[in-house]
Amino acid sequence: MSEDVWSPGAPVAPVGAERGAPHGAAGSVTLIIPTFNEAGNVAELLRRLGRAIPGDLPCEVLFVDDSTDDTPAVVEKAAADHPFPVSVLHREVAEGGLGGAVVEGIRRAGSDWIVVMDADLQHPPHLVPELVGEGERTGADLVVASRYVSGGSRAGLAGSYRVAVSRAATWLAKGLFPRALRGISDPMSGFFAMRRSAVTDGALRPLGYKILLELAVRCRPAPVAEVPFVFQERFAGESKSTAREGLRFLAHLASLRSATPLARMIGFGLIGLTGFVPNLLALWLLTGAGMHYLPAEIVANQAGVLWNFVLIEVLLFRERRRHRHWADRVGRFALLANADLLLRIPLIAVFVAQLGMGVLPATALALVTTFVLRFAATEALVYLPRRTSPAEPGRHTRS
Repeated sequence: MSEDVWSPGAPVAPVGAERGAPHGAAGSVTLIIPTFNEAGNVAELLRRLGRAIPGDLPCEVLFVDDSTDDTPAVVEKAAADHPFPVSVLHREVAEGGLGGAVVEGIRRAGSDWIVVMDADLQHPPHLVPELVGEGERTGADLVVASRYVSGGSRAGLAGSYRVAVSRAATWLAKGLFPRALRGISDPMSGFFAMRRSAVTDGALRPLGYKILLELAVRCRPAPVAEVPFVFQERFAGESKSTAREGLRFLAHLASLRSATPLARMIGFGLIGLTGFVPNLLALWLLTGAGMHYLPAEIVANQAGVLWNFVLIEVLLFRERRRHRHWADRVGRFALLANADLLLRIPLIAVFVAQLGMGVLPATALALVTTFVLRFAATEALVYLPRRTSPAEPGRHTRS
């Protein structure tokens, strides 16, 4: 595991001591800003924050940086002219993407409130006090800056394609998590305030940049309030939104949706059904090439097994893969999948001969029985998380 290092070696806050560190102060705020090559935005962002944050609000800014450019050095230089503590944490490995950066910042925060925003100035800094103030006024655990309430706008989204993608992602997320996202009109927002006491950071397993979705689904903060905001155009640099991030978002949705055993079992069954497609395709190709149908059946079954394994790895058990080598996981999964075939025939025979069942209901019951057994065995023997040793209190399974 990589070691996180402070850059440039200590908290960057030579100025602003008169305001004091926010840890422990009532209404105190840690503003977490994840950055990846945002050197062109940092100085302007801090300038606007300096004008927006009132002097009586105990506040500190923490940049969690995954950059390959000189963003940490730019933060250090810009921080010298500002009246609040500013620090930067540079991560050697960008584990979990932007969401992972935010979680790392949350772990280091000791303030009452955490505010998360981007560094590109598409999130207006003057709303930071308003987000916290709305939370204090209403007693909300989470206050979301929303583009989709009265007074809000997504005007800064570049092009109709990005608007369509953003809207589709919002509908998909709210459709999959209607209870967890109740009261949140903009779950794709990256601009929000949350009480530190409402965050269970040990339960967070972020993937990609939709950290609000992760926090809302896993921590279930309540009540929730919203503040309208107008999404601005990027100040400098280029958008980090890519097709790859889109795929990570879909994988993140699948991971969140399959967090319970019942949901994983349903997903396991649905993935198993899709395995018939590569199985039949491989059988058609092999028999068409002249192979006898019996060995072709055996080989074709392995195509379905491999297909199922890949989807299960990506969609169901992404968070449980590190404790066992991939080749070990493949071998165990294939063994269980093929053992299912060997177990099914004796079960059918027992159901027919001993219980007097008809062949069709016996076959159906055998399919259900072996499916449940295979799911339980796969979870226990292939993806069982490694237990944390008492001698390694800080160690945990990473995705």
